[in-house]
Amino acid sequence: QVQLVESGGGLVQPGGSLRLSCAASGSMFSINAMGWYRQAPGKQRELVATVTSGGSTNYADSVKGRFTISRDNAKNTVYLQMNSLKPEDTAVYYCHADYSTVVAGLPADFGSWGQGTQVTVSS
Repeated sequence: QVQLVESGGGLVQPGGSLRLSCAASGSMFSINAMGWYRQAPGKQRELVATVTSGGSTNYADSVKGRFTISRDNAKNTVYLQMNSLKPEDTAVYYCHADYSTVVAGLPADFGSWGQGTQVTVSS
């Protein structure tokens, strides 16, 4: 099982920046796609950005041009640089990873979620 630990959330003024980090650890032989999702109060969890093991990225339209996702494969860590933050970016941000491991001698794919980190954008 893979554990994901997020850090970097907090309170920031509109127009400010934050950088989230998510480190993966545990039993796996490869981590495939990693990504960030967010959930605001009373709303469904939504995709923010994803990055494949090869570095291909995908962003929600609402964050394009403001957020940048990156990863360090050697450290099994994914980052989310958030600039020009807006009050509507306020949410709990969750890290997700798709990974491959071996179960009963056979390869198997799983997904894992982090515990979430609060991002609040307010003056």
